[in-house]
Amino acid sequence: MSETILDVRGLQSEFRIGGRWYPAVRDFSLAVAANETVALVGESGSGKSVTALSILNLLPAVGARIAKGSVRFGGEDLVGLPEKALARLRGDSIAMIFQEPMTSLNPTMTVGDQIAEVIQIHRGATRTAALAEALRLLEEVRIPAARQRLHDYPHQFSGGMRQRVMIAMALACRPKLLLADEPTTALDVTIQAQVLALLNELKESYGMSVLFITHNLGVVAQTADRVAVMYAGEIVECAPVDEIFARPTHPYTEALLKAMPRVDRDTEALEPIPGQVPAITRMPAGCAFAPRCPLRAPQCERHPELLPLGPSATHHLRCRVRAPQESAA
Repeated sequence: MSETILDVRGLQSEFRIGGRWYPAVRDFSLAVAANETVALVGESGSGKSVTALSILNLLPAVGARIAKGSVRFGGEDLVGLPEKALARLRGDSIAMIFQEPMTSLNPTMTVGDQIAEVIQIHRGATRTAALAEALRLLEEVRIPAARQRLHDYPHQFSGGMRQRVMIAMALACRPKLLLADEPTTALDVTIQAQVLALLNELKESYGMSVLFITHNLGVVAQTADRVAVMYAGEIVECAPVDEIFARPTHPYTEALLKAMPRVDRDTEALEPIPGQVPAITRMPAGCAFAPRCPLRAPQCERHPELLPLGPSATHHLRCRVRAPQESAA
């Protein structure tokens, strides 16, 4: 079996609202193996980005907390680790690509200096050596005229080129794990395809594990080995990517696929999901998806567990209607 790079168990992240703590991520458990890409999929508000921030302990210092659970990386639990130790890991062994590169890059520093700074901090390189490595990275992510662009500022780059700069920065120290939080959301489809192809190529050459966060199932088909579908802070279905598309079992996964535009289907055939993800302050007591679910049944008033689907050890489901062992409970 492949080595487990990231092992998250029972994670619960909470926000303080009106004097009370409410969970935004609930009982989240997921493992990522070496050189594996796991896609975390769901609508906005499902808790995907909060999960990524929790893994790196980047939640706000006030009004947010990890209430319970563990995040093991390299055999060490990152929850409760001192900030100095976490700072050594961030950008080094674990790197993150954020959703919006324009707000993630420093507008007062050249892109070359920003990449070089990461190398200087984590590798102790001289500024000259760090800039040389920054240039190599910009060339690797295919920035045209990289030697000249090394000294440009973020506002001088297009959205797609800024995203490539973010990828170069994330890869500067050859991380074991890359957290990619919707890295193609703001890009048009042509640039999106280029960035996805680049990420796949770099993942193979660097031997990284990737946790790829997205709401776009079309992106998942191109990038992932395994898919975890997330709704209202919980994983509701998890399976290998081919099985998710061939045999989607949770009603929410089915709904996401029906709402996805396809080239072989008229746009009028799209089926929007009625309603919206519940706010963390108004979470249903039973199945969180039940108010929007066409299969809602009386047993859905009890909260379902994430259980193996039949004899399969690779397909897990959180649904009392579709998981026989849950229905019988």
